[in-house]
Amino acid sequence: MKPHLLKIHLQPEHSFNIKHDVVKHFYNKWHYHPELELVYILRGTGRQFIGDNVHHFKGGDMILLGANLPHLWHSDDKYFLKSSNLKSEVIVVHFMPDCLGDQFLRLPESKTLLRLFDKAQQGVRIKHTTKKMVGELLERLLTAKDIERIMLLLQILNTISHSKQTKPVCSRGIHFDSNPKEAERLNTVYQFVLEHFSQEISLQQVSKLVNLSPQSFCRYFKSRIKKTFSQFLIEVRIGHACKLLAESDKSVSHICYESGYNNFSNFNKHFRKVTAKTPSEHRDYYHLMARH
Repeated sequence: MKPHLLKIHLQPEHSFNIKHDVVKHFYNKWHYHPELELVYILRGTGRQFIGDNVHHFKGGDMILLGANLPHLWHSDDKYFLKSSNLKSEVIVVHFMPDCLGDQFLRLPESKTLLRLFDKAQQGVRIKHTTKKMVGELLERLLTAKDIERIMLLLQILNTISHSKQTKPVCSRGIHFDSNPKEAERLNTVYQFVLEHFSQEISLQQVSKLVNLSPQSFCRYFKSRIKKTFSQFLIEVRIGHACKLLAESDKSVSHICYESGYNNFSNFNKHFRKVTAKTPSEHRDYYHLMARH
């Protein structure tokens, strides 16, 4: 399975790109590119898919993505409404691993960068004071010129590479074969799940969408994403429940049904399996963190 290859157009006068975008919603196709990508979300909410990881994103999130690591940012439904005035805002840096030259990466002093680029194959979530420092450097990089741009990029990467306030996002070894038709196949599955996860979804439904038998679809999905389709669907549903628990006063039972569960016992079992907490514990923990 191969996601969509997104062409990043580097400006001829620059060795790497940085942009500050304010848009209605983020690019929501499953895609990859040879450039590493540093993403700093300033505004916006939704679901992110990185490798085999499903997670909710929000303003303040910062992630470094490795070269050719497939990803998708799907803004919440409210951002797609014609009547909506909501905006999503992000600072994004794209750069090739060798944008400073092969010889630079061969220097003994560049070993920490090479280790960071290797870690980025799983995605690197950047947190706490490191995120604050990198965010300030990105603001400066937006208006920097000439050699200052390179110095700031190196300072950003050096800060991340020496930080202990990072964590991996997804698993290693996600395999994608070279058939470009597979891009739309997985996009079809993802978009269908995002639109219908609150309803009952059968294997027959989703396998029919991509012209496979249910048995073939199960093998296909697990071989590409390294998890079963049912595991993936559970993560999407529980992720939605986590968001509602954190951001609304809706009852747990209401959230259970809104997240696609008709059985409260199954909801609690899946919630604990994914988060290691009960729904009530998750809400209490989030509110405690919000006060600090």
